[in-house]
Amino acid sequence: MAAFSATKCPSYSYSSSINGGQKQRFAFSSSSSLRFSAPAKAKVFLQSPRDSHQAAVLMQDGVVVSEVIHKEIETPKENSKDDLLSFTSTKELDVKAGFDGNENESTVSITVVGASGDLAKKKIFPALFALYYEDCLPKHFTIYGYARSKMTDAELRNMVSKTLTCRIDKRENCSEKMDQFLKRCFYHSGQYDSEENFSQLDKKLKKQELSASSGNGWTRVIVEKPFGRDSESSAVLTKALKQYLAEDQIFRIDHYLGKELVENLSVLRFANLIFEPLWSRRYIRNVQLIFSEDFGTEGRGGYFDNYGIIRDIMQNHLLQILALFAMETPVSLDAEDIRNEKVKVLRSMRPLRLEDVVVGQYKSHSRGGVTYPSYTDDKTVPKDSLTPTFAAAALFIDNARWDGVPFLMKAGKALHNRGAEIRVQFRHVPGNLYNRNFGTDLDRATNELVIRVQPDEAIFLKINNKVPGLGMRLDLSNLNLHYAARYSKEIPDAYERLLLDAIEGERRLFIRSDELDAAWALFTPVLAELEEKKIIPESYPYGSRGPVGAHYLAARYNVRWGDLDIEQ
Repeated sequence: MAAFSATKCPSYSYSSSINGGQKQRFAFSSSSSLRFSAPAKAKVFLQSPRDSHQAAVLMQDGVVVSEVIHKEIETPKENSKDDLLSFTSTKELDVKAGFDGNENESTVSITVVGASGDLAKKKIFPALFALYYEDCLPKHFTIYGYARSKMTDAELRNMVSKTLTCRIDKRENCSEKMDQFLKRCFYHSGQYDSEENFSQLDKKLKKQELSASSGNGWTRVIVEKPFGRDSESSAVLTKALKQYLAEDQIFRIDHYLGKELVENLSVLRFANLIFEPLWSRRYIRNVQLIFSEDFGTEGRGGYFDNYGIIRDIMQNHLLQILALFAMETPVSLDAEDIRNEKVKVLRSMRPLRLEDVVVGQYKSHSRGGVTYPSYTDDKTVPKDSLTPTFAAAALFIDNARWDGVPFLMKAGKALHNRGAEIRVQFRHVPGNLYNRNFGTDLDRATNELVIRVQPDEAIFLKINNKVPGLGMRLDLSNLNLHYAARYSKEIPDAYERLLLDAIEGERRLFIRSDELDAAWALFTPVLAELEEKKIIPESYPYGSRGPVGAHYLAARYNVRWGDLDIEQ
């Protein structure tokens, strides 16, 4: 029996869930308004199912959703012809690619829904190629793109080839690996609300799976955010998915959870004795989660305007990081044990209040002879839009460990820099003998742990240190772990890690339905209030540090934003 394990993929250490001689299907989707109809067999994006038929996932371009079915469903009668499109069987592909056809080995079918969109082109296909290049995919795999655009297999391969890179320096010839990878990529055009189109895709997938020797396997669906836009729509989406799928088949992806420094959070805390005793209200004064982009929407605001920065970044990316940061020690590294602790954190948090939120929207600004546009200059955005492109919020966890500690979030577009980081500011040293050496600004004497998620990944600890010399002069210095300097290996893209996890059946970094419900419960009331009261966002210049209101919000809790330091 074949096994897909660390021996196959040197960079991965989890045991495999891919059994020999089985047909696996894996579905990943990048579409937004998800609708469901009567059961149909649909293969969606990354999927490795048993040979069972899947419920159709019906979507429109925009967000990302995918779906697979949990149990065998009667196939609806189809009017399509078997010869609608030409195909190459998996067995034929193996011969062309130099693989020997072993019927005891597994086959994995991957379907990318929304294959012509930006997410698929820029992230999904490159991530799959990187996994293939590093021998992290099983021998027998097929990738199908599915979208409404009319396209041939050759046109899909040409489109995908433009996004693939040879960033991994290994002994194999990269162009040859690309050719082998592209030969396994196929395309099927169809509507997201057509059972017939998905049934036709189902037929093609079955033909490609001819070399497998078993009629069972697993089916998994990766669902890309946003998962609805409030508690109600999220519940509708979850209910629709669970009509056809079990919870353990649904992989809600938040790519920030796949970032190296985010995954390192639990290692930093639970594998280092020096940090765990300090990880509480007794020593930590505040925690800051900061996300910034130095560009605006520039023609891509049509999607963003329906969601805004709070839904797009804070309710998912930053809140997920907060839950990982603040959770109690899990019983084990098992996915359910970790996700149980994250849910406890979210359920312990106070619902966000309007007075603890500041929203902003960037305006036009000229700098260095260049004029940068305002948000509403984007032709895809309504001129009277009140959608925030910046938000800052203060959140609190009402449990014994974190009572009274403000967790401040800040996220925005068109700011002065690009980055994502966690800043942990510790309390002042009681009766500090050296206060006079810092003058009256005690913030300068505060120890701070900074975890820079992106770019230029690093972990550094700010400490007070004596400047060499005859006098007593203190300086704030960094103990610095700079990843690029310490590790020669390139950090994989987050989607590479998460797609591999989904294929492996590893759920630690994916979001469970009750976790999603708890997250929306925190933000839905304030989002509704912002929209009902038509709160006007504070303007801030393109390329600035954001609206002034964010500083007042932090000052209310005796906090100074750590990213305002000149030193970075």
